[in-house]
Order: sequence, then C-alpha cells, then structure tokens
Amino acid sequence: MVPRTYQVRTYGCQMNVHDSERLSGLLESAGYVPAVEGQVADVVVFNTCAVRENADNRLYGNLSHLVPVKASNPGMQIAVGGCLAQKDQGEILRKAPWVDVVFGTHNIGSLPMLLERARIQDQAQIEIKEALEVFPSSLPTKRDAAYAAYVSVSVGCNNTCTFCIVPALRGTEKDRRAGDILAEVQMLVDDGVLEITLLGQNVNAYGVEFGDREAFGKLLRACGEISGLERVRFMSPHPRDFTDDVITAMAETANVMPQLHMPLQSGSDTVLQSMRRSYRQDRYLGIIDKVRKAMPDAAITTDIIVGFPGETEADFEQTVHVVREARFAGAYTFLYSQRPGTPAASMPGQIPHKVMQDRYLRLVEVANDMAWAENKKLVGKTVAVLVANGEGRKDEATERVSGRAPDNRLVHVALDSAVGVPRPGDVITAEITHAAPHHLVADRVISLRRTRAGDVGEQPVNNSVLLGLPVMRPA
Repeated sequence: MVPRTYQVRTYGCQMNVHDSERLSGLLESAGYVPAVEGQVADVVVFNTCAVRENADNRLYGNLSHLVPVKASNPGMQIAVGGCLAQKDQGEILRKAPWVDVVFGTHNIGSLPMLLERARIQDQAQIEIKEALEVFPSSLPTKRDAAYAAYVSVSVGCNNTCTFCIVPALRGTEKDRRAGDILAEVQMLVDDGVLEITLLGQNVNAYGVEFGDREAFGKLLRACGEISGLERVRFMSPHPRDFTDDVITAMAETANVMPQLHMPLQSGSDTVLQSMRRSYRQDRYLGIIDKVRKAMPDAAITTDIIVGFPGETEADFEQTVHVVREARFAGAYTFLYSQRPGTPAASMPGQIPHKVMQDRYLRLVEVANDMAWAENKKLVGKTVAVLVANGEGRKDEATERVSGRAPDNRLVHVALDSAVGVPRPGDVITAEITHAAPHHLVADRVISLRRTRAGDVGEQPVNNSVLLGLPVMRPA
C-alpha cells in the first residue's frame, strides 16, 4: 500500500512553527510521508495565525487556489488548524466548504483521527476544544533541524492586551513542571541538539501557575547545567515580568546567549496604557540598560505596532525616540490590524491607512539605520557561527554559507577549502569583514568545528523514535 503524503503550511509565531513540528510528527507516526517538492500532497494542513487581518486573507486565498487542485485529485484532504481555526470555527466551512477538517489550538493531537474519520464518513469534521487537556510536548515531533529545537515551557497567556486575541484562543497560562522541561531538553541534547529555544506566549511569566516568580531564572540556570547544550534562547518575554534575577541568570549562565527579543509595541505611555501594556517607556528602557550593563554585547530586538487607535504624531515620535535610545539590532514593525473580538477594534480614533503607512516607513528607516550602526561595531570581531538549515545552504554566486552568531545575528560566511565544507549544525569561527542592516559578512575563516549535530543531520531522522514515543500506524 502506497503511503499517503502530507504538507504542512505554517503562518505566525514560533509557537505555531513548533505546533507544526508536532503536526508533522503526528502525521508521520500515523504512516504519512512528506510530499516531495512539486508533488500534490494527499493531505494539506494549514496551521494558522489570527494576530493580523492579512492572515485571514492569506488563508482563504490559499484555500481558494486549492479548489481546482482538489477537484483533480480525488481523495485529497485539506485541514485547517491553529489560532484562526479556534477563532472562526464553523465559519471556515461556510467560506470554504471543500475543507475536510477544522481543529483548534487545544487538540492538535486529534488531527490523524479527524482525517481518517472525514475520509470514512465522507463528511467534514470540526473539533474545537476550549481548554487544553494534554500538554502538547507529549506529542511526536518532527524537527526541521538536527541541531536546534523548540521547547515549550508554557502555553496560553494571562495578559489582556487590547489589540491581541491570542489569550482568547490559547487560553490562560499553563506551566509545565521544570523537571519535565529539563527532561525534554536532555533528551534533545542526547539526540545531538546544540541549541534550544524556550517558548511561551509570555515566557518569563513562567512559574505563575505554581507561585514562583523566580522560576524562569532558575530554569535558565538549570539549562546551564546540561552538558552538551551549547546555546539557550527564549522568546518572547514581557517587560512587566522581566525581573532582575532573570538578567543575572542570563549573564551568569554560559550557554544562555547574549540575545533578547522583548516586544515594545509602542514608546508612548499614553498608547501603552490604551494597549493595556503594564509598563511605561522608562520601565522598558530601564530593562534595556540593565541587560546591557550585565551583557554589553547583547543584541536586542523588538516588536512594534504602528498606528494603534488614538496614536498621535507625538505618540509616534515617542516610539521613534525609544528605537534610537534602545539601539535595537532589529525591529519587527507592523501596521495595526483591527481584529474583531478585541477591545481595540471598537476604540475611537482608528488611524487612516495612509497615515499608518507613512509612519511605518519612517520608523523602518530609523530602525534600519540603528541596526546598521550596531552591526558596524562588529566589523573586525571574531564570532562563532552555527551553520543553519536553509540559511546554511551554499550560495554559488558568493561562495558563502549562512548561520547565526551567539547573539542571533545572521552571518554569511565564506567557504574555505583549507578548513573543509561545513554542514548544518557545524560551527565556523570567522572574522566579521562587512556589515549591512540585516546581516553580517565574515570572509576571514579561522576554523571549522564539526559537531555531532552535523553528523546527526546527515542521517535520516525518525523523531517519534528519537523522542521515545510510540510509533503509531493507521488502522
């Protein structure tokens, strides 16, 4: 019997990327195999985001494109999961009746069963659970990279930001026990993983469920005790919960990288209050100052929303001021998106798109200038670059591979036959020779360290077996 093929298409944040790894692991444990490039998959899964309006448009546009494809391929199935599925539920089938399965953020483990039921009954299946029953890290996972992995420390969020619908879709915060987290990290390291990223909707609030405000700092220190774990990152923290003990743990734990991604959203105290963000400009910049004193070489990145309802030109200039003061290594900047179901959607003072676009372009110019200035400071310095999948592919034109420095900056590194050809997961030590706003170039290679992660990456990986999970087969 020829196995059915699958393709997972992911939109949104790192949490969605990690969920897609689990969806792939589930499908492969159920006997599916990945569709090769250019092949029409038997099952196409959309793992959706609901943060911005264009996520809706992209989903329904892509679903429409699949109508003739499905008509030409009897037996093909389409599944929609993630935050948008949790939000729209039955609306998806009304707009796209050719969809076979709709599942929510709390029941991704049901996907293989729902696909089978839809096929047997020849009827669309909807399963949306309102609360998490089993922590998703217990599910099979298929990682894209042998050298790096995501590890969830919590799911859900207790914040009530007026622009965000995520808490309503993923629920209140649920924390994993530290022992379970560390056991997963150890298992990943035993499989060759060099770098882990701790994930949570509000990662540094970790511990709130069991009443330990210093739990996240303790978790970082515990990761520092795991032999073979070379790089630890985390995202995304909330300034409200960013305590001094976390900064100290970052600075004192050797494998916690000198990198911080901390959403700003706005530099205006007035807008922050309207957003229901429980910090102000002084508090945010104070955290940045403390991080830089503890880790002078830290690269700090952020998220910013432009054009929140009621934002004046003076408010916008406050955001520009913070970008200049914070000297971000990168800023992910977004136009405010009016999301039904959020308090901000019905606020007075909605900003015209033209005004938002003008402010957006001005802010991006400042942010790029600051990032470029920060990157130029690294020219002449030596960095250890972890060669990456995708980013690590050989560029035939420039004879370079790419990867990430400890501070997570993207670095394009020259190939040097004298040291050998690097693989994803190997580490190149090189000197930075050129800086651009969004990347660095290192054309002076010093050494190449071949790693166990690189060895593992050359082998076919059955992640269900690697993670100690049962391999399931369709009935």
